[in-house]
Amino acid sequence: MAKVGIFGAGWVGLVTGACFAELGHEVVIRDVVPEKIEALRRGEAPFHEDGVPELLERNRERLSFTLDSNDVAACEFLFVCVDTPPTYSGDADLSRVWTVVDELPELTGHPILVMKSTVPVGTGDKVRHGLDGRGLSHVGYVSNPEFLAEGNAVRDFMRPDRIVVGAAVNDDGDAVASLYAALDAPVVRCDVNSAEMIKLAANAFLMTRISFINEIANVCEATGADVVKVAEGVGLDHRLGPHFLRAGIGYGGSCFPKDSLALKQLASNSGYHFQLLSAVIEVNELQKRRVIGKLERHLGSLRGKKVALLGLAFKPDTDDMREAPSIVLASRLLAEGAEVRGWDPVAEGKALPHGVELSPSVLHAVTGADAAVIVTEWSELRGLARDEIRMAMANPLIVDGRNLLDPAETRAAGFVYEGIGRPSSPTDVLPETAEREHELEA
Repeated sequence: MAKVGIFGAGWVGLVTGACFAELGHEVVIRDVVPEKIEALRRGEAPFHEDGVPELLERNRERLSFTLDSNDVAACEFLFVCVDTPPTYSGDADLSRVWTVVDELPELTGHPILVMKSTVPVGTGDKVRHGLDGRGLSHVGYVSNPEFLAEGNAVRDFMRPDRIVVGAAVNDDGDAVASLYAALDAPVVRCDVNSAEMIKLAANAFLMTRISFINEIANVCEATGADVVKVAEGVGLDHRLGPHFLRAGIGYGGSCFPKDSLALKQLASNSGYHFQLLSAVIEVNELQKRRVIGKLERHLGSLRGKKVALLGLAFKPDTDDMREAPSIVLASRLLAEGAEVRGWDPVAEGKALPHGVELSPSVLHAVTGADAAVIVTEWSELRGLARDEIRMAMANPLIVDGRNLLDPAETRAAGFVYEGIGRPSSPTDVLPETAEREHELEA
């Protein structure tokens, strides 16, 4: 078994380190935040991710946590698992990557620096040059991008679709691939640039599918078709498959938004205008705002109206609110003069704009509300259309931003229902809305 050093105790770094320990490797995880390291030494995970607390407990003897970069000096593999957030220009901010390179301790033998962070194509060449400039030409370099989905990260690591290993030196690639020998997955061997592009291209294609089905959903609303049935029929085509064909209010999170901007900017810097990806990004941003139009169609002006946002994290089974649609919706609702309440079972909601009232329960969030918007498809919301909720609301309006509920059942329960790309019903009109339309017709 190998000695593995991890730079960064964030989501990718901690999941990677805990899973490598589960495979039997000895792992040292280094971070610069004392509170995070202290919590990990106590066995506490700094974020919500299924399976991680159990891995930390089960592998305590093979896991250690440190603030000192010298503690990873004896490791054979040094994984870079730090954030690469977007800059104002859209480029990836590699300052944390360079901090790792600058803070590498004195290394002997032939350790291998492994890039797990998502970086622009060409970063490997620059890091190689940086290592050589520091007198670390004896240190190998390999690109090994992560393909972990929040909420399913442990499963994705232990049962991956593929393992990508990009290396200029075959022996270095062989060594990194051997770390995953216990896993049953195809290994894609390639050069460093191709490995870097595989990660960006995979995410860009997934984002394209999401924006495509959301565009289809918008056309379905205009024509009376049902996007859920359309997606089912399309997804059964073996050439296409059903994955990422679920209409909603757009993607968010720590990867898709920043990776799309990074790839778009990478293309621009190379003299190429990535038209398709530009459209994908634009569709996603507009999709988040379509909820406002749905609310206005039923409630008229939103000034003084009370709206409950149900689900704040960008997806279920995580507490991550980075680029979450709830932030955009809350901001727009507040700008329209609405009163906003937010609920989520795990996300704390600190990223929401000032003025949003956080609720301890779904019932509290919807009490007195003129509308409830399903923003995140938490399983707890599947039973939303019940008498207790309807009687607590000032108006029984549900805007289902994730098509989580059954429209017929929700309407039968006495609610006015609006989904994404789903046909409306003559009953989908609040009484006061019908009165207002009748007055206009008169």
